[in-house]
Amino acid sequence: MKLFCDIIKTIISILEGKSMENEYMKLNNGVQIPKLGLGTWLIDDSLVVQAVRDAVKIGYRHIDTAQAYENEHGVGEGIRSCDVPRNEIFVTSKVAAENKTYNSAINSINETLQKMNLEYIDMMIIHSPQPWKEVNQSENRYHKENIEVWQALEDAYKTGKVRAIGLSNFLISDIKNILQNCTIKPMVNQILVHISNTPLELIDFCKQNGIIVEAYSPIAHGEILQNAQIAEIAHKYGVSIPQLCIRYCLQLDLVTLPKTANTIHMKDNVAVDFVIGDEDMNSLKCFEHIKDYGKSSFFPVYGGKL
Repeated sequence: MKLFCDIIKTIISILEGKSMENEYMKLNNGVQIPKLGLGTWLIDDSLVVQAVRDAVKIGYRHIDTAQAYENEHGVGEGIRSCDVPRNEIFVTSKVAAENKTYNSAINSINETLQKMNLEYIDMMIIHSPQPWKEVNQSENRYHKENIEVWQALEDAYKTGKVRAIGLSNFLISDIKNILQNCTIKPMVNQILVHISNTPLELIDFCKQNGIIVEAYSPIAHGEILQNAQIAEIAHKYGVSIPQLCIRYCLQLDLVTLPKTANTIHMKDNVAVDFVIGDEDMNSLKCFEHIKDYGKSSFFPVYGGKL
């Protein structure tokens, strides 16, 4: 009966013309953020221009980049040349993890605006509470330094350079440090979330404090594609593994950021107007934790060390 009801919900959604790339969430300052976006990590600056144009043409209205990706220039060019009004596209970038002073952070925000050649950035977030070379290696959480960086974000927000500010890869203790020392609350925390890695305690803490959680690498950087159990569940719903993974994060009420420069994958990644049943959702939340990320395991975000 439950599966039947879920199927009916899916049919109604399709008949009403709802499309995931056009669904929004409201940040705690009232700004609307598209629930599904395009991640651009590891997409070269020369290739990301066309990737952004293709994504916007397909229907994406949320593009995520970062200073560390070294493709802000291309993302900006793609946005400026995509024939969609600037105010209809939500653009996020991130202050590099190594920028841990007020001056370095505020200067980097100005540089991002110059590189992207945009009048404003929709959202700027701190990429990591620690410099990447210390992630998974140091107990120093840079609490004092992150307060400085947050003050720079607040000032950029107050002057209209950015419309929203937030965090990334922040644990509960890191977030508490910001909450106890801020005048403007963080609006998001962008973290690693996917089937086989669902930090429910962190997600719940963010939600309790009015902070929207964004999920990066929702397909586990491709490693999850080899999992037979997940493939079986995807088959049950008549979808691909990536579609199941994206839908899973969306049903957790997370902003979801699959990365690709492939237009076929872009289209598939927004074709997720189905509903995962409650029983399957509960099973996926408790799925055995991923052991490693294959050749990408050296990245700090996947537990590696630089």
